[in-house]
Formats: sequence, structure tokens, C-alpha cells
Amino acid sequence: MLSVDTYQTVAEAAGAMTDRSRFLGGGTLIMRAVNYGDQSFDRIVRSRQLDRTIKAESSGVRIGAAATMTDILASRDVQFLHPVARVIGGPAIRNMATVGGNLFAPAPYGDFAAALLALDARIVMSSGQAEPVESFLAGRNHTRGVVVAVQIPAVNEADFRFLKVSRVKPKGISMLSIAALLRRGDTRIAWGNMGQTPLRSKAAERLLNNAPLDEAGIAPALAVCAQDLQPFDDALATAWYRREVAPVHLKRLLLDGGRR
Repeated sequence: MLSVDTYQTVAEAAGAMTDRSRFLGGGTLIMRAVNYGDQSFDRIVRSRQLDRTIKAESSGVRIGAAATMTDILASRDVQFLHPVARVIGGPAIRNMATVGGNLFAPAPYGDFAAALLALDARIVMSSGQAEPVESFLAGRNHTRGVVVAVQIPAVNEADFRFLKVSRVKPKGISMLSIAALLRRGDTRIAWGNMGQTPLRSKAAERLLNNAPLDEAGIAPALAVCAQDLQPFDDALATAWYRREVAPVHLKRLLLDGGRR
């Protein structure tokens, strides 16, 4: 039998988590699992105190884990993330889907998490500890605590690009997504739905770090862009197809921001 337990604070809720528990934020993933009879958990934990604030700081921006995609779109402090939030589901989903929840979204979901990976975000837990988003994503299936916030280092909006590739536009499920931070000597390319969690193209990053963003300059990176990825077969596409089209879409992103 499924039980629902409510706690006053996130810290109390985090202390009550077990392997058979799920924390309820926006509910877009958990309630879908409940409706489909997911047997991997039998307890929902929630808190009356959730952080939806988005605050600019001297070192960047801090986003409360309970901030929704609609909250992101309403904030001027994270305008660079508007293209990401805008293509996540329809209005009803954007009103409920949270930043924290997206970090746990299984493929083929989790486009916002891919963007956070490209931005070198840090994930803040209820314990106060923070860790890089890359290591968090790698171990997220074993995370027992509760995410309370995301910290993103200062970023120039012009340096960040995002592209979602889907069969149904604009709100269809992603076949793949690409987020890129294109700073001279500090390039980060992250992919959604090219692995069971968002992954980086580290070989391509090294070749793009000081390369001109023209066809000749990006060609070596395109040739190795899928080297660090783990594409899979699903109803949207095969692993082979995802690997084949990866350089095509990365080229779009690098040359014109994916507008073609």
C-alpha cells in the first residue's frame, strides 16, 4: 500500500527517506509512476517548506530546487535558461515540473539537467553539502537525501546555447538535446537522451576549446562528438540513428545556435 508522509521541513523529510521512498516536488514524474503502478516505491515523502526562489549572487545564480519551469521563464536572472524551460512540455507541465525533479528524470526526459551539466552547476543537498552536477548525475540512483538548490556559476548569455531535437514540435519528447557553453578555452558540450543520464562530449570539448566556430574549425570535434556518449534504442530512435545524427545537430548548434 502506498503511503504519503508530510514533514514541516526539507531536512526532516530528507531524514525520513529510504530506498523505498520518493520525494514529491512537482509530481510530474512520481504521479505518472503511481498511475502506472510502479512497484519500486511504496512511500511518498513531502515537505511543507519548498524553495522556489531564484537569486542572483556575486558568483552566479542560485535556483531553489522547487522552482518550476514557469518560474524559470518568469525570472530575468536566468534568461539564458529560458530557451531550455520553454521547450519542456506544455504549459501544464511547465507549471509543475521542477528544477530538482528534472535532475532525476530518466531518459528520454531531463533536458534541463543536460543544460545544468553544460553550465557546470553544483547541486546543494539538504545536508548543506554541494557537489558537481556531473558526479551527482552519475550517482543519482543511489542518492538518499533531498536536493534543495542548484548553483550555477556566472555565465554570459551569449556563451550558452541549447537545442532540442524532437519529432513533435514544440513540446514533444526529445530524441536528443544538446547544451553548450562556448567560452574560449572552456568549452562544455552536454547531451540529453544520449545515455541514461546526461553526458558530456569531452573529446569534442578538447578540440573546440580554442577552435574557430566555423565549418573547418569545428570539423574535428564533430568527428568525435559521439565518442563519449552511450546512445540507446527506444520508441523514438535507435542508438545507431542517434549516433549518426549527433554531429549534424551539433553542427547546427555551433554554427547558428540551432536555428536552421
